[in-house]
Amino acid sequence: MKHEIIEMIEKYQKIIIHRHVRPDPDALGSQGGLAYLLKEHYPKKEVYVVGDEEPSLQYIIEMDELQDDIFEDALIVICDTANVERISDERYSKGDKIIKIDHHPNEDPYGDIIWVDTNASSVSEMIYELFETWNDLKGMEMTEKAARCLFAGIVGDTGRFRYPNTTERTFQYASELVKQPFSLVDIYEPMERISLNDARLQGYILNNFEQYENGVGAIKLSQSILQEYKVTPSDASRLVNTFANIEGIKAWVFFVEEPDQLIRVRLRSKKPIINGLAQRFNGGGHPLAAGASVFSWEQADEVLAGLHEICREG
Repeated sequence: MKHEIIEMIEKYQKIIIHRHVRPDPDALGSQGGLAYLLKEHYPKKEVYVVGDEEPSLQYIIEMDELQDDIFEDALIVICDTANVERISDERYSKGDKIIKIDHHPNEDPYGDIIWVDTNASSVSEMIYELFETWNDLKGMEMTEKAARCLFAGIVGDTGRFRYPNTTERTFQYASELVKQPFSLVDIYEPMERISLNDARLQGYILNNFEQYENGVGAIKLSQSILQEYKVTPSDASRLVNTFANIEGIKAWVFFVEEPDQLIRVRLRSKKPIINGLAQRFNGGGHPLAAGASVFSWEQADEVLAGLHEICREG
């Protein structure tokens, strides 16, 4: 599969790299890491990164602004995106061919070439693996900018190497990446920085989340609460692990209301499998980290009831 990806990339003059909406460090890290590798190794190719900007993550990479006609005859590479509904920038459909590189369960097998590895800690880890194959075939060299992006992506999706998806391979690749002269401080400091408003919302969450006897934790953040604390839904969603380390918590859910009354559901777990529950509510994801969408607080209660059932069984 990696050989097929390399062969296809070499055929195209224009390569546009996408990822999912509301990006996290892995989405941007894999997208940027691949882009920087291609720009360095194929300087005559046109390589672009597109998608919605996330101001708090612009320290990883910033997006290109493209006219519609640039997508014509381009190769589209989509990183870290399980289904087409979550692809940021719908103009991907204007491209000639699509490569999907992802580590979520392959429930929506879109694309002309599909490389999915659910055992990878992150798509950034997969891009490093692709680089190794490329290096064996073509003598590709790692660059400082690419290494910085990939390391940020791995760090983000492994929770600073604390999540169960962290493997020996993860540490091996990270150790190779830090040989490049980028600053670890310049990655960790902005990744851990929060605004004063976010910090105050954290206090609200800790004072108001519900903890149940079966190990479930939950918080509902309505638009009125977000407005009171002057935070966006994206800001609030990043606080999903605020009460993760409270004794007795096995799985937890964050409900974050958007301005259009859509309610984002952020599910996390230490052991019980929760992505099946997410799939029942317009979502999906990893066994221990998933997301969904509901359209009323009554539906949110249905999600919570499902989480209770999972924790009772597990």
